[in-house]
Amino acid sequence: MQVQPVAAGRIAEQPAPALLQTDAFEAEDGWFRHDGREVGAGRAAGKERLRSAERYPPRAMIGASQSEIIAMLRYALALSATALVTAPAGAEVRIETNGPVIALGVTQTVSLDPDIANLGAGVTTLAPTAVEAMRQNAASMNRVIDRIEALGIDEDDIQTSGISLNPEYQYNQQTSQQDFRGYRVTNRVMVKLRDIDKTGEVLDALVSVGANDIGGIGWEAEDTDAAVEQARQAAMRTGRERALNYARAAGYSDIRLLEISENVSPGRPMPYQDAPIVATAARAESTPVRPGQVQAGVTVNLTWEMVQ
Repeated sequence: MQVQPVAAGRIAEQPAPALLQTDAFEAEDGWFRHDGREVGAGRAAGKERLRSAERYPPRAMIGASQSEIIAMLRYALALSATALVTAPAGAEVRIETNGPVIALGVTQTVSLDPDIANLGAGVTTLAPTAVEAMRQNAASMNRVIDRIEALGIDEDDIQTSGISLNPEYQYNQQTSQQDFRGYRVTNRVMVKLRDIDKTGEVLDALVSVGANDIGGIGWEAEDTDAAVEQARQAAMRTGRERALNYARAAGYSDIRLLEISENVSPGRPMPYQDAPIVATAARAESTPVRPGQVQAGVTVNLTWEMVQ
């Protein structure tokens, strides 16, 4: 902190800690002294004198009494100390308990019908060169995507899931060497089908235009809020019954809930089931699929105190 001393031309830094002592006082010449010693640095006869600290009263302190100056300095230091103190991001609340504690984790699930099918479809191409493999794959994949859009599927529900280009070799038993076969390109998309009754029809349509890499189907339910709430209520009932049984077995008559936390497992999406489909001739009937059911659930973590 730079200030202007009483004597012209003297600028120094305030020795705040020394001035906060009760026996610091201001002398007639504007210098502060402490225990009979001068607290400051000054210049005498053109030569600089160094002491234990430097002297000057700040501009705002000129004309102020000693008590007022000390009060100002104490206030400034208090503000600095407050700035260095940071409050914790979150305070942990502890609930005092008198009896033993029971910690339980209860998982409940609810089955519901899916209303979305997630399809993985793509094209795999093998060609002598990487450029030719990419060119052939792009032409086939464009036909697949055009067919998907022609089926009325929104472009937001079509997402590329992976593109790969790798050299391919085949073991030659006669020469005991790996023979180079060419470059294989794989391009796959994920398709979200919101009319699951057309799942088989869509699969057949994709195969008919060149899709030769069908990775499986995943099912999901878009709205799981009601199912999760149902599972939550069931988990709470089960958790209370189980905790009460423990308490009574231990000789206590009742329980008191201390803490609740949960992990929700919505029914989206189910793991994909490998169901590869190879390209075949056109069939009169679409590929049969069975959506079954998906599950939405919740795990509730409960802490109870056993009470008399």
